[in-house]
Amino acid sequence: METLTEGYGLIEGPVWDDGRGLLFSDVVYGGVFAVTRSGDVSKVFDHRKGIGGMALHVEGGWIVSGRNIAYKPDDGGPSISLLEKDESAGLVGFNDITTDAKGRVYAGGLGGDPLATDQEPTSGDLFLIDVDGSSRVVGHDIRLTNGLGFSPDGRTLYHSDSIRRTVMRYAVHDNGSLGNKTPFVSTDGGAPDGLVVSEDGAVWVALASDGHGVAVYESDGTFRELIEIPVPMCTSVCFGGDDLRDLYIVSGSDGTNSERGGGVYVTRSEVPGVGVTRARVRIPLVADK
Repeated sequence: METLTEGYGLIEGPVWDDGRGLLFSDVVYGGVFAVTRSGDVSKVFDHRKGIGGMALHVEGGWIVSGRNIAYKPDDGGPSISLLEKDESAGLVGFNDITTDAKGRVYAGGLGGDPLATDQEPTSGDLFLIDVDGSSRVVGHDIRLTNGLGFSPDGRTLYHSDSIRRTVMRYAVHDNGSLGNKTPFVSTDGGAPDGLVVSEDGAVWVALASDGHGVAVYESDGTFRELIEIPVPMCTSVCFGGDDLRDLYIVSGSDGTNSERGGGVYVTRSEVPGVGVTRARVRIPLVADK
């Protein structure tokens, strides 16, 4: 396990970009950064705190979550909102996001502030933003939404519910809607946070709250191994590199001796990850091509 960079409050949203390397956000102190395999760090943009998830877009730029789901263009122009929070309906923001093979975006809604220590978040919904820009609810009753990832054939969606300490799964229909939610695995030693899937169908789950690493489960839910990192708060995980065998693991400061104890770690995997499709959702005010 190699440490690539440290000094962040709470790292989230890792996504691999062939041109820049690993992109990641700092939820607490704001900004999005890129780190190469050799450890060179650059700042992609410095504003906006609270980004829990990111996806690259075919038009360039990124889809980011937080107080809303928004498109951020490459040129540094203003963000364009795709899906807004609705506090009157119990939707205070969004956390992890992912895309399916068609470029649709799935986004977990938050029923409360996940960083608040004086209250327990209420349940949220799972949203789908279709390629035409329309959105709808496709899942319900997630106590604290976190990682999302698809099986290699795209027919199963995995979804971390951190408060329940359970990774759920749904059958995926052709139109993007989901079947009933069923438990996949309940995690030991930490709450499930970000997750990814490898080509052999295994599910790789970051274990937050003193989890110290990534738990790997076979497609039938059997525990395979724990990949440890040197800090307790493991927040997310991402495959990258030319062969998608570089396993990037990111962390937060909880349990360290610093408010900026979060870092990015990397190791090699024997099996490659499933590639994540760029988002194809329509961006308002951006000309169709």
